[in-house]
Amino acid sequence: MEAVPARARAYVACVALCALWCLLPLPAARTPWWAVALPAALYAVCEYGLRRRFGGTFHPVLLAAAFLLPPPAAALVPLPGALLSRVEQRPRTLRRVWRAAELAVAVWCAGRVHGALGGRDSVLGCDFPYALLPCAAAVLAFCGVLALLDGGILALAERVPVRRAWRGLLSRSLAPIGVHGLVGLMMAVLWRSPFGPVAALLVLLPMCVSWWAFAQYHRERAAHQATIRALVQAVDIKDGYTRGHSERVGQASVMIAREMGMDDERVEVLRFAGILHDVGKLGVPTRLLRKDGPLTPEERRIIELHPEYGHEMVRGISFLGEARAAILHHHERVDGSGYPYGLAGGQIPESARVVAVADAFDAMTSTRSYSRARPVGAAVQELRRCAGRQFDREAVDALVRALAKQGWHPAVTADDTTSGPPAPDRPRSAAQSVGRGAP
Repeated sequence: MEAVPARARAYVACVALCALWCLLPLPAARTPWWAVALPAALYAVCEYGLRRRFGGTFHPVLLAAAFLLPPPAAALVPLPGALLSRVEQRPRTLRRVWRAAELAVAVWCAGRVHGALGGRDSVLGCDFPYALLPCAAAVLAFCGVLALLDGGILALAERVPVRRAWRGLLSRSLAPIGVHGLVGLMMAVLWRSPFGPVAALLVLLPMCVSWWAFAQYHRERAAHQATIRALVQAVDIKDGYTRGHSERVGQASVMIAREMGMDDERVEVLRFAGILHDVGKLGVPTRLLRKDGPLTPEERRIIELHPEYGHEMVRGISFLGEARAAILHHHERVDGSGYPYGLAGGQIPESARVVAVADAFDAMTSTRSYSRARPVGAAVQELRRCAGRQFDREAVDALVRALAKQGWHPAVTADDTTSGPPAPDRPRSAAQSVGRGAP
């Protein structure tokens, strides 16, 4: 974000001052300059070169420094690389300072924990497996500090709700940084061995290969996401009455999934399911999607093919997983009266039951060519009335709880100007809201 709030700038300044405080005992550490310059230069190469080419973050050198050097000296290692790193978004200087400061504090804390547990002696003496315990504690401290600081900047700069700012940050970072910690430990042991720093550098070669493989995966995933965005934009252009609907259904699906206790991976899949649930409308004639009057039985049958069209369109995108089932079945009803296959109750995939509730909720709270938006409270009452017959009761209850906690603040709003004056405000049930196959 280019316009960084003043409170976020103050937060960055406080973390930077904390980093400077970590460096103050540096003269007393009596560390040879080359012992700091060599890992600092190595990290700068990794940060500027490898990260620029492959993306991601690279921590083995920093953790090796935490295992080898006194904490003030180790905190100095990330500064050149972080301050010289390539930054795409503005303000670039502030982002570089933030990156350098949080890494310095994290490395300092990792070094303190590692030293307090006698880790430096175990590294020098190659004392295995006892060297693993201080290493694990240092990695945990490193991850904890990064998660704590990142959560703060998300809450202040990105305005993420406080309850969500720190959610999942630590758990997601433990596994990758744990692997980096093992590589850093191997580097530290070889560095102090008769083989010297050259042997330590060889440890990075397999790490770089694996990093390249992960980068390829993420690039492929980014290409899929770009395809998804293009499909959604095509649907929005074709059906102007529901512009922004897909994004809002994705947002509501995430709220429901989180309230139902799903893990982060499934929550992300449900987001994709909500965003893509109406992609099959690309196979439906535009004149039917934009028709103001009631649909004939034949026209309704044509529109009701859109879930199958959508499923065929996305079946080759492997990472969507259960989102494909949600796209196919999001118009099924708990009582078995839905389409395309008339599934009932537990026969309907859970992902489809979640998207169905999110779909109907946004339909009722958005203005369409045939009726005005209903208040959130009225939409909730209608969902509750239809729970157990049309909608899954657990998904409805989850949405109600999420709305009570967070409210409804959709990131994308319907474009009400595309169809002229708004339609008269007439009552609309949940069944009527999704009666055209898509709200």
